[in-house]
Amino acid sequence: MTVMTTARSRPPTSAQVALKAGVSRTTVSFVLNGVRNQGISESTRAKVLSVAREMGYQPNAAARSLASGSTGTVALVIPKASHLYVDSFLAQLVATLNEACHHQALKMLIESTDEEGREPGSFMNLVRERSIDGLIVANPRISEQRHLEHIAQAGIPLVVLTSRPDDLPGFFTVPSDTYLSAKTAVQHLLNLGHKKIAYVSFAQPEFDSVHEREIGWRAALTEAGHAPDPALVEYADISAQSGYEATRRLLARGVKFSALFAGNDTIAFGAIRALREAQLRVPEDVAIVGYDDIPIAAFASPPLTTMKSDPIGQAQTALKLLIDQFNGQVTPTETRPQVQAKLIIRSSCGTTTTPP
Repeated sequence: MTVMTTARSRPPTSAQVALKAGVSRTTVSFVLNGVRNQGISESTRAKVLSVAREMGYQPNAAARSLASGSTGTVALVIPKASHLYVDSFLAQLVATLNEACHHQALKMLIESTDEEGREPGSFMNLVRERSIDGLIVANPRISEQRHLEHIAQAGIPLVVLTSRPDDLPGFFTVPSDTYLSAKTAVQHLLNLGHKKIAYVSFAQPEFDSVHEREIGWRAALTEAGHAPDPALVEYADISAQSGYEATRRLLARGVKFSALFAGNDTIAFGAIRALREAQLRVPEDVAIVGYDDIPIAAFASPPLTTMKSDPIGQAQTALKLLIDQFNGQVTPTETRPQVQAKLIIRSSCGTTTTPP
């Protein structure tokens, strides 16, 4: 019996893409390497990309980097990679950004700044080694501002998801008003008649969004004529387990409170368990408001009142701003308003309507 063999089909080449698209190999190279300002129309660019996808063409990464000086890689810098396991907000941010990068033929890597004894600003190594084309930094430490300034001054494309845009003038930022959002959450509890309101943060106040939420909690109480009590503040670390432990520490102090503002929803879930173990009912004995409105918040027991943030919109905006810089934009063309989270009222605060 004769065995027939066929040569393994070879992957398509850039020359074949050029032939099918009806353009030169140089044009194909410029388009696939993301090189702009070469007089290539958007229709031609779209046609080349479409043909390349149709043919399954994959440019050699090393050759692309040498040809364009680009790595085709975007870094997302977060405090801890382990937070992805327990923080739905961060998981949604990463998933959205990864999908958006894929549509732009970009790769994404995740760099954490607080793993294995790393010092703040360790993400600077990515910049020094030129292993990325740009960075998106989420919830930076306040102490990391000087590193961000060095990156911006070096002309490295950078976008910062921040609660303190005024501290970063001239930066490309995706600002969120966590101060006012936190203040709104606490004001809701005050409007329900609560005066002793505890605060369990989702991290330490060295991070700008944590710092701003605590200031919002303090401001709401102060403006209502109630002095913020330091004994009613505890710090957790993202997860429900840490929220549970922080709330137990809070209860062990013996300081009475009738409401609790949690720095994120997973912290609120842990707090609810700790309160129940202490024979305190939610919301009858302690009302709770969370932050983020993660998908499971509506299915908590009781359903969680919370502040609805927008990780999907933030990720999409961040990548758009980064690509603007890839295309030559040097400074932001507009000042983006700080986006406030929306109060979502459910049963955990004892009412499903806004009080008069």
